[in-house]
Amino acid sequence: MTETITIDGRSYALADLPAAAREQINNVQVTDQEIARLQMRLAIAQTARAAYARALQDSMAQATPTQGDVTN
Repeated sequence: MTETITIDGRSYALADLPAAAREQINNVQVTDQEIARLQMRLAIAQTARAAYARALQDSMAQATPTQGDVTN
């Protein structure tokens, strides 16, 4: 079976595409993988930040404000 790719609603046989087009398809695929990897790392960092913020909030419950309820 011939390997195909669909771009803008049109299917193309990969073997029939120019080498430059196949290279750009590869570049797009590699870039998509990197974006997915970075999105996963961002999700991990956001989860960690939320946990740190909760821990900070818990630890601040034992602290006494110096001038009443001051918010920054």
